[in-house]
Amino acid sequence: MEKQNNPSVVVLLSTYNGEKYIGQQLDSIYKQKDIDLRLFVRDDGSTDSTQNILNAEQAKGRLTWYTGDNLKPAHSFWDLLCNAPTSEYYAFADQDDYWMEDKLSAACKQLQEHQEPALYFAQTQLADENLNPLPSVKIQPQLTYGEALIHQFVGGCTMVLNNAMREILASYRPEYLQMHDFWIYDVALAIGAYVYFDPIPRMLYRQHGHNAVGQLNSKRFVWQSRMKRLRKQEHIRLRTAKELWNGYKDLMPQDNKNLTKDVISYRNNLVSKWKVMRDERLKCSIPSITFSTKIAFLLNLF
Repeated sequence: MEKQNNPSVVVLLSTYNGEKYIGQQLDSIYKQKDIDLRLFVRDDGSTDSTQNILNAEQAKGRLTWYTGDNLKPAHSFWDLLCNAPTSEYYAFADQDDYWMEDKLSAACKQLQEHQEPALYFAQTQLADENLNPLPSVKIQPQLTYGEALIHQFVGGCTMVLNNAMREILASYRPEYLQMHDFWIYDVALAIGAYVYFDPIPRMLYRQHGHNAVGQLNSKRFVWQSRMKRLRKQEHIRLRTAKELWNGYKDLMPQDNKNLTKDVISYRNNLVSKWKVMRDERLKCSIPSITFSTKIAFLLNLF
């Protein structure tokens, strides 16, 4: 395939003190096949040699980078997305993973027939510090808006989205943004975008002691995180639903509008609470999540 016929992808990489592994990740990004690739990097205020590495790579013409205040991953990636150069597609990259050569081309093949807002994400393969594969929990998403409202499981490092999806995302900046990847997935399903899940892992998701966000496929990590949030009563899912309503109610299909209104008003009275507890749309592929969601509604912890 001639290069001019390849889809254009801007890879959005947020870095922070990533000197130990970033070289391997950059090499894997450069090796992507059948892609017209540009690498756009935001450094989140590194104090190690990460910025020196980025300077050297930029001098070679391999990437463009900038820096700013320490925003943490969610807001750093969001800043990248909003400031990225125009492209057909956009992909997120973490600084410490390793990509298979077909990661981006496989995604673009699934999105190329869709002019409407579209999003791709995939299964991840956990790996240790030396990139040796580890046992990974296989996700089986239903790709429904109801599931997205109650369960957060998407890894941004697997995501690729088209420009139509990016424009919709950039049109509204949420006041509450727990993680950029969860938000993007929720918005896509809320507005009825095309969403594709690839069950084939196309990257190694490195696990080590310094991950900003790690172990997304670990059942133990997921449950520990969920219980911690419940104890702190952060109401992540309710706050996210309210943001979705504020930002995208005019783009939602009527059924999603109705469901969102029911969720954000569940505390109004017992009838409202009972309604969402019985709603079959608020169902996850993992039965325990569905059950725990009903309990969260009952105890005003959602």
